[in-house]
Amino acid sequence: MTGTPTTDHWGIDASWLDALDEEHEVAQETIEKLREIIGTPPEDLEGRAPIVARPGDSLEVEGGEVICEDGEVRSIAGSLPADFPLGYHWLQSADGRRRRLIVSPGRCWLPEQRTWGWAVQLYAARSQDSWGIGDLGDLRSIRRMAAGQGAGFVLINPLHAVAPIAEQEASPYLPATRRFLNPIYLRVPEVPGADAVDLEEDAGRALSDGELIDRDAVWARKREVLMRIFFAHGGGEAFGRWREEQGQTLQDWATWAAITEEHGADWHTWPEELRRPGSKALAAYVERHGAVVAFHAWLQWALELQFAAATDGMTVIQDLPIGFAGGGADAWTWQDVLADGVSVGAPPDAFNSTGQDWGSPPLIPWRLRDADYEPFIQSIRATIAGAGGLRIDHVMGLFRLWWVPRDGTAADGAYVRYPAEDLLDIVALESHRAQALVVGEDLGTVENGVREAMAEHGVLSYRLLWFEDDDPAEWPAEAMAAITTHDLPTVAGLWSGADVEEQREQGTGTDVELERGRSSLLEHLPGLADDATPEQAVEQAHRLLARAPSLLLSATLDDAVGEPRRPNMPGADDRPNWSLPLPVLVEDLPEHPLLRQVARTLAEGVAGAATD
Repeated sequence: MTGTPTTDHWGIDASWLDALDEEHEVAQETIEKLREIIGTPPEDLEGRAPIVARPGDSLEVEGGEVICEDGEVRSIAGSLPADFPLGYHWLQSADGRRRRLIVSPGRCWLPEQRTWGWAVQLYAARSQDSWGIGDLGDLRSIRRMAAGQGAGFVLINPLHAVAPIAEQEASPYLPATRRFLNPIYLRVPEVPGADAVDLEEDAGRALSDGELIDRDAVWARKREVLMRIFFAHGGGEAFGRWREEQGQTLQDWATWAAITEEHGADWHTWPEELRRPGSKALAAYVERHGAVVAFHAWLQWALELQFAAATDGMTVIQDLPIGFAGGGADAWTWQDVLADGVSVGAPPDAFNSTGQDWGSPPLIPWRLRDADYEPFIQSIRATIAGAGGLRIDHVMGLFRLWWVPRDGTAADGAYVRYPAEDLLDIVALESHRAQALVVGEDLGTVENGVREAMAEHGVLSYRLLWFEDDDPAEWPAEAMAAITTHDLPTVAGLWSGADVEEQREQGTGTDVELERGRSSLLEHLPGLADDATPEQAVEQAHRLLARAPSLLLSATLDDAVGEPRRPNMPGADDRPNWSLPLPVLVEDLPEHPLLRQVARTLAEGVAGAATD
């Protein structure tokens, strides 16, 4: 586990450096509280925790037999042969002890060719056929548009499931699970069996008439129709076989989802006999409510079918949030691995003087090892599956996380260290198996050594025009280059002043702070006359982006249609974050003049670099 001279036995850093390299001491009261929460690992943990290694590595064990995941048995004597198979194996020592052996290539898979692509907030990308929210049918249309323009990828917001209750969680970054998809993204008329019921499609499409995305209304409508399809069709033998193949992991999700409909989205408030997976009372509940459990499993089957059709041959980079809801399905399944009484956040910095509390409970590092890294492996594997790409939100969390005590503010937290080398090697193994590229969101305060470790493991860095002081032509090759993110101003919003005006209305800073922030970002957009239009600013920003030699160039659909509003404004709790639809319908995107110009600019940038 990585650490600093101030890191204690529990992995807690007694001090931390901010973006200005100023050192801050952590209160002793906080350290004592976090030590109590972390607890003490069992004495034999180091003798049974997983070994994560690469072919040719010394294992620092005497040897034994390895039961490979394909059933082959191999003998080893203290080190792995250079040709040892990659994968998840079991090491059986001479004294009968058994521990997991994870063999990784050490580096993520990377494509050979540079390319460009679109970053899409899928919920916002509505079409004439959408039922109030962008769906997987719309992703299929965007993928076809991108392919026709010569793009090589589409980057999408997290599509992970939230609690299937009336009050839908809006933020894609606080899911109930990081292993299953959100059925709100289903294109209902294309679900197997939809042709057997009256879909009342006009009522569904009417949900798009509103100026905002009303997830509560969308889910209520979709759930009612999907339930009718399920009871009329049931999925047949194909669903039955698929469900059996998924095993207990799917059953646990479907069970949690069924219980939430009756008892709410936080498992801590359920009847006590339902709070633990695997209990006899839970089995009895599943038997009584088997149809509802089957319905939620069937939704995942339908999602897998539609996601495969939507991505079909295109690299679609899926986004992995830093955590999940404390009352959600993953927290219920892995409750013994989570820290109680704290949540993940960020310390005070130049962008947020009070720090941030993201609301997700962290995994306790030693308990994660004791669980054979299974919670991490399943989350990576599920999010990387089937589409060829993964973006890890706040990749610094593989190294350390800012833990915020429940009874304090974000400023009262401390950093807790994680086994980064093991976690990065697991990411590399999953990337290799899926032939999927990996991008690490390394924005904000990044401590020394993080980007070097990412580069060693083939994890692409994330470089933004708004943040980088260097000319884009000098940015690193092993990176995804972009202009902005969902949390930062769009080009049109920044240039026109609309974004800073909205920040002022939302009270996210003083006039002086807001104008200083805007001026700082505008310094990264040179070469424009003072009276340039927002559209001209968008074109110039992408001309600058096209200079980057980075492996991936990414443009947002928001920028490409001149949208002045960013998807999310941190700290603006009264704003409809994550609920703003694109002002242009999906079927109108291919002929949008500004979008076409952005596509040409990036395509020429990639082609020009290829011929240099």
